[in-house]
Order: sequence, then structure tokens, then C-alpha cells
Amino acid sequence: MIRLLDLRGSDIDAGVHLPRAALDVEAALATVRPLIGEVREGGADALLALSERFDGVRPPSLRVPTEALQRALDELDPAVRDALDESIRRARLVHADQRREEHTTRLSDGGTVTARWLPVDRVGLYVPGGRAVYPSSVVMNVVPAQEAGVGSLAIASPPQRDFGGLPHPTILAAAALLGVDEVYAVGGAQAIAMFAYGVRDSSGVLVCRKADLVTGPGNIYVTAAKRLLKGLIGIDSEAGPTEIAVLADDTGDASFIAADLISQAEHDVIAASVLVTDSERLADEVVRELERQVPETKHSGRIREALAGEQSAVVLVDDLEAGLTVVNLYAAEHLEIHTRDAAAVARRVRNAGAIFVGPYAPVSLGDYCAGSNHVLPTGGCACHSSGLSVQTFLRGVHLVEYDEPALREVAHHVVALSQAEDLPAHGQAISVRFPTG
Repeated sequence: MIRLLDLRGSDIDAGVHLPRAALDVEAALATVRPLIGEVREGGADALLALSERFDGVRPPSLRVPTEALQRALDELDPAVRDALDESIRRARLVHADQRREEHTTRLSDGGTVTARWLPVDRVGLYVPGGRAVYPSSVVMNVVPAQEAGVGSLAIASPPQRDFGGLPHPTILAAAALLGVDEVYAVGGAQAIAMFAYGVRDSSGVLVCRKADLVTGPGNIYVTAAKRLLKGLIGIDSEAGPTEIAVLADDTGDASFIAADLISQAEHDVIAASVLVTDSERLADEVVRELERQVPETKHSGRIREALAGEQSAVVLVDDLEAGLTVVNLYAAEHLEIHTRDAAAVARRVRNAGAIFVGPYAPVSLGDYCAGSNHVLPTGGCACHSSGLSVQTFLRGVHLVEYDEPALREVAHHVVALSQAEDLPAHGQAISVRFPTG
């Protein structure tokens, strides 16, 4: 069901090979590059043809009609609508507190630097539509962008044969609920290219305007397109397969932990589920729980393959200190803490996308209704990157304001440094303002 990796007695600080899903983005670049070229050269017609090729359906139009968005919302299951409303409410509360305020630093009587935080003008939000439907990803992308003050938001999601070439109606309903009326039936790498270049139809009419930033998770081809187009557009991250790590001691509840490992394995056959524990008894109990629970789940085949893969494991360590070292090296997208004094242990974790503290804060809570954002760094990138937030959609701009006395005060330092760097014209740009007679 899941392999055992015994690191007891190992020098973990010296580095160990930890379970990790392989994601060869470089190999996907060769496939993606010509698709991007087709979109750049062929515009809207190329996008329609690519949808027919990859999604098996030609959308009636690239942009989803407003009436289709409203119809999807009107027909949405009331329980799902209530859940989305609550998810949005909680996400807004958390993300509103992330807003940055303008701040001015006074360096002298006439010299100030003001840090302003300006939203990106236009953002393209990608919502995947493969094995599962992700209205929650609509919420997680749109809410922080709106709270940041982004003025123009567009969503792209793959067209579905079962829905007449439109994206899944639950995706459309979530967009409508959030007040986003610019939605495109475009998926995969070609959606990223559409946002990167903007597209026109064969008569030259603009169909989709270029975006400045593209966010949202996707498959390896979406990730490859982001890598190729980064610079032309800003991106949030290169998302890889989802990951859960659980750090537990002998107080952990095996049934809870097994269910949480299964919940992430449900995403994909290359999803990673990792338990790190110093309790051999708990490890054995979790394995037995996996064997009991997996056959009872809807997607048991997919889950079993993910748990049996090289990216998943039960990792035995000598003690909690060693466990903390392992999870900090692993830098999981999602990390659960099931230990004594879990809150204190959580604050000792340095590398994780999001940390879920205690037995009643499972990852699936964060996926939907915790208020936190579920678009998080994967593949060990949590050691240097953060999840999606209001900050993702803001740019810091300095306003530098110096009057004559303030510049005069520092002029000789600027001249000295310009000479040290052999850039005398830099110094002259200062000296010209203060002629000596």
C-alpha cells in the first residue's frame, strides 16, 4: 500500500533522499513551444482548433456568454452555493488583512521615500478542469486579486464536451458568484499563451486582452507554458503535484492521519502522501487504516497508485527533533502537525506552504473553508516561496522625493560612490545641480 522509509540512526542533517514526485517540466517544453507559437500566430482561430484537438470539442465561442454564467449560478445546487458563499466570506476576511498600507520614511527634513503598493492592472486566472472540478480554485485565485484591487480579471478553464463546449457549470457559477464576467473556454498551455499575447479573431477584432500576470495551478503543460512565457507575463509559481506531509508522535490518531493522506492521494496518481513519525506503533496503525479505508473510497484505484508510488512513504525517525529536520528539508505544500503541544511544534517549522495544527485542522479544511489560500508552493519550493496571497497581485513602487538641501546633504556620498564604480557621469548628474562658481 505504502512503502516504509526508515531513517532511524541516519545523519539527516547531512541530507537524505526524501520521497518526491518526479515532474520533468523540461521534457514538456518541446511539446508546448509549438502550441504557444500557434496561438501567437493564429489567435482565436488557433485556440478553437487546439480545443478541438485536445479537449475533443470546439467551443461555440471563446468567451463564455454572460447568460451562461447566470444560468450556471441559477442552477447551482443550493448546498454547493451555500458552501461557496461561506468559503468566499472566510477567504475575504483572511485576505483583507493582507492588504499593504502606504508608508513614508523620512531620511532628512527634505528627503523622503514612500513605499506604495499598486495592484497589477490585469490578471489571467487559470482554473484546471481535468480529473476533477475546482470551483474552490476560482475562489482562491479571485478573492486575493479582488482584495488587492486588481481592476481587470479574466478566467480561463477548459471547454467540456459534456457541457456543449463551455467550462464546467460549477466553475461558471463560482465566477458569477464572485462577480467575474470575463470567462474563456480555453484550457492547457494555450490558455496561458492567450493571456500572454492577447488574441484577435480572423477579422482582427480583439477577443481577449493581454494580461500582466497569470496565476492558478494546472498540469505539466500549463506549468511548462508558464516557464516559457515568464518575463512576457508574471506568474505565481510552477505548480507540481500536490503534497501532504504529516508530522506525528505517538499521540496521533491513525484513522485521522490515514484519511488525510488519502485525501491528497485522491487528486492524482502522482500526488505525494508522506507520514513522518517517531512512533513505530503509530506507523503500523496508519498502514492498517490505509488498507481499511482505501477500498471504501470512490477513487480507490487512483489513491492506491499514488500511495504506492515513490513519492509517498511512511518515514520513521528517531525523535521529534529528527522529524522536524525531515519536514523542514521536505518543505511540503501542506504540512499537518499531530503531536503533543502541536501549536508550539508548528511554530518551529520553517519550510511549508501551509501548516495545519492539531487533529481538527485537516488539509481539506484549507482546501475549502479555512479562509487560508490553497494555491501553495510544491516540489520543495516552500523553502523560498509563498502561497498565493494579496501580495501576489501587488507591486511595490518607491516615490523618492528630495528637495535641494536634502540632495546637497548627500551629494558628496553619491559622487564618491560613482567614482568608486567608474561611472563619473552619475556623479556629474549630482554636481551639475550645485555649480561651484
